[in-house]
Amino acid sequence: MQPSFQDWLGEQRSRTCVANLKKNGFDAHWVPDIEAARELILPMLLEHDSFGFGGSETVRKLGFVEDLTAKGKTVHDHWQAGLSPQESLAIRRAQLHCDCFFCSANAITMTGEIVNVDGAGNRTSAMGFGPKKVFIVAGMNKVANDLPDALQRIRNIAAPMRAKSLGMKTPCAETGVCGDCHSPQRICRITTILHRQPVLTPTSVVLINQSLGY
Repeated sequence: MQPSFQDWLGEQRSRTCVANLKKNGFDAHWVPDIEAARELILPMLLEHDSFGFGGSETVRKLGFVEDLTAKGKTVHDHWQAGLSPQESLAIRRAQLHCDCFFCSANAITMTGEIVNVDGAGNRTSAMGFGPKKVFIVAGMNKVANDLPDALQRIRNIAAPMRAKSLGMKTPCAETGVCGDCHSPQRICRITTILHRQPVLTPTSVVLINQSLGY
């Protein structure tokens, strides 16, 4: 079988990224695919009873929402169908107090920082303080060279695609280019950078050698 040079490059870049994430206090890992990520994370969940899930296509691919629900665990998932706005808000607030919170990242730098841009802030808040444990799971497509590169990635790749997927009426959802808009539906309102692991929030970062999410 012919080797995938993209897979090779992802693995090589991950070594530097994981090393710098560990230097910055994060429990960082690299795995080749989704199934390997599941096998890595599952044993870490045994001590927890309540789980929150941020809005992430990548995290949903792990299948933990279904697994944990079937096991009778408390699952706070605001993506479940049929919720009223009030119910969705209550779930987002409950995520701030869960045992274990899952989310992805908009960008992770080769220098070991984690960069996110939110509209409401429930994800960025839970990542920093509240849950007893946080898992950040991301594909290698999210890895940027440094902080300026990470912010450019979010503005010109992640945000336009996310706004388009949500059906937002923003300039970037029409043109694919960030216009730093004042649209009422703007999704880029809060920017956070985890320069180091938060003092009171043990955080595991799992990089998957695939292109996942936006």
